[in-house]
Amino acid sequence: MAAGRAADVLLVSLGSTAGLRRADDELADSLRRAGASVELARPVAPRPLPTLMLTDLEWARSARRAAREALERQGPARPPAVIYSTTTAALLWRRPGAIRFDALAASNRPGRHGLWQRPLERGRLREAPLLLPWSERSLDGLGADDADRRTLVLPVPVEPSGPLPGAAGQPAAVAQPRASAQPPRDIAAVTYAANPAKKGLGRVLRAWRAVRDPAGSDELVIAGVSREQLVRDRLIAAEEPGVRVTGPLPTDDFRALLRRACVFVCAPRREDYGIVQLEALADGCQLVTTAAPGPYAALPIARELDARLVGDDLAAALRMALQQPLADYAQRARAALAPFSRDAVDRIVADELLPRLLA
Repeated sequence: MAAGRAADVLLVSLGSTAGLRRADDELADSLRRAGASVELARPVAPRPLPTLMLTDLEWARSARRAAREALERQGPARPPAVIYSTTTAALLWRRPGAIRFDALAASNRPGRHGLWQRPLERGRLREAPLLLPWSERSLDGLGADDADRRTLVLPVPVEPSGPLPGAAGQPAAVAQPRASAQPPRDIAAVTYAANPAKKGLGRVLRAWRAVRDPAGSDELVIAGVSREQLVRDRLIAAEEPGVRVTGPLPTDDFRALLRRACVFVCAPRREDYGIVQLEALADGCQLVTTAAPGPYAALPIARELDARLVGDDLAAALRMALQQPLADYAQRARAALAPFSRDAVDRIVADELLPRLLA
């Protein structure tokens, strides 16, 4: 944003996860490419709290402070359009604005976890001038009367991080001729487990142990969590054969892992969107997954690409992916991700979102 110029759009970015931060950065960049000036307001992360109710409350308070301070900086002359990223960011707003969300508290905060969030969310959704779900299924839990002309589906863009290296599912020894310019897929499987319980890491590990050849050198690489935590939680042994734990990684390093992996494997208890799975598909991994409740964007794509790899028998699906991969899986995956491309999302932002925000 140019010095001294008020922003056209204030984006209140909750940023409570790496995926949310990436999604908000992408939206801000897309708005700028469409010609808008954007200010990104990021709340200060609260201290860890024991319940989702308290956690959401502290994040909502922090988002309100960030939004108020940003609006005060803008001054009264020409207040910007406001987008709140997630309904949590909007719960305690002082000024109505558009709400962008991957999932609603109505669906992912059941029972006592959402006692105060769900009724307040319903009010904010009624008051918002524009609703921006990440996918059609992000509307789950929204009443039919609310899913009206105020709704514009706005996906998170997912791009390949490089050329497709090797053939998905082939072992490193036969993935590519040595003369190839691209490295082989020399990692059997990768999973992401920043929240091990939610991501179903225990099920993934049981499947891997059932499939892995004890005499072989294949690895399951676990990203997003420390080895110390997994040992402490008794998910892995201090010396677990065939398992490598990287801890949290910068985005570029994680995407480099995906480009080397035959399979991305996961068993989420619930998936509110699944950016990582879409990134894995974009980088040529086969997606081995269980079905999960929530607006799991990659799930219908994975079923269409190879239904054998989706189901409750995770070990059988993983074995199938490693031993009998479909030769054209990676190419078809990239074609299926066309609606998630940056160009496709830019067209929605320029042609539909920005005119409605600034009207």
